[in-house]
Formats: sequence, C-alpha cells, structure tokens
Amino acid sequence: MDLIQSFSVDHTKIVPGIFTSRADRVENGIVTTYDIRLKKPNREPVIDVAAMHSLEHIIATYLRNDAEWKDEIIYWGPMGCLTGFYLILKGSRLPQEIYGLLLNAFKSVENAAEVPGAAPVNCGHYLMHNLNMAKWYASEFTEYLEANAGNPEIFEYPKSERLVTEDGKNFFDS
Repeated sequence: MDLIQSFSVDHTKIVPGIFTSRADRVENGIVTTYDIRLKKPNREPVIDVAAMHSLEHIIATYLRNDAEWKDEIIYWGPMGCLTGFYLILKGSRLPQEIYGLLLNAFKSVENAAEVPGAAPVNCGHYLMHNLNMAKWYASEFTEYLEANAGNPEIFEYPKSERLVTEDGKNFFDS
C-alpha cells in the first residue's frame, strides 16, 4: 500500500506553520488541503482537546463568514494527532497567500465572547469546550506567525527520505 502524503512529511523536523499538504483535481478544478500546524509533533504537548474543539468552532465560523474567502472554504477541522488543523480550499494557492486569512482567523479568537454553536442542538459534544485555553493557543500561534512571517521554514514541508529497495519498494523502519 502506498504511504499517504501526510505521512511522508518528516514529523521530526516540521515546525508550526502553514503548509500545502496536497492538491487534488476535481470535476470543476482543484481543491487544496493545507496543514495548519500549531505544535511541533512529538516534541511539544498537543493542543488540549476542549480548546481544540473551541478553536474548530470559532475559526470555522470566522472562515465561513469572511467576505473575501467564504466561497472558497470547503473544510476546517482538527488533525487526529491534535497538533494542528486541516483547511481545504477551492483552487490552488501558495501557503503565503493564505497567511493573512489564517492570521486574522486566529486573531479573531481573542475577541470571541463565546464559542459559536456550543449548544446541544448544534454540537455533538457541546460541553467539551474551553474558550480561555482556545484564546491562549490562538494567541501563541498568532505571535509565532507574526514573528516568523519572513521565515520560509513555516511554509515548506520537510520531507522524509525513504530508502528504496532494489525492486523499487519503499523501506520503512517502523
């Protein structure tokens, strides 16, 4: 079985940032999946689950209401490893081109007085939210993005080098 794209990223070297995970051709063009990484995998504690859930609600609401981008947004949701989010957009843009959108989305968390959709009728686990921790993580990521805006490392995936056997198969050591 082929290794999927996101598993070919060297998780021992990735830093927080905005990365193109994959671009797929669809009937009406291209959709692009972006890796919005807030934490260094396997080196930093993951994002608190309740805070992650709150960030998902607040930022999804922001993205789907942004006048310039709302028609381009397909999906915003958490990574299973709790180190970041996936954003899927119509079209194909460089990570640097969505930097402003994401910076503003994370800044919007600071002004949130409540978590949108955090009610039994709107959410599958409405009690699992932590707005204060969501604000803390959003502030941390915003400060990081602003401090590293000119650093290409926050926009380019480090790739894993895989050994290839004589018969052309990838070798995995674990």
